[in-house]
Amino acid sequence: MGRAADPKPEGDTIMLYYALVFFIIAIIAAALGFGGIAAGAAGIAKILFFIFLVIFLVTLVMGLMRR
Repeated sequence: MGRAADPKPEGDTIMLYYALVFFIIAIIAAALGFGGIAAGAAGIAKILFFIFLVIFLVTLVMGLMRR
């Protein structure tokens, strides 16, 4: 005799796995966001944005002067 049919198809197992992974990611993101770390990260992101903007402008001017 053959094997009994699997009561849970493969697709359901994969979907449950991804639901659990995204739930854990959401819990971690909520803990970091509500903990005040997000404000510090936003401040660092602003500083890095302006630093890279200045570097971009300097390299743009240097590239135009080289021509």
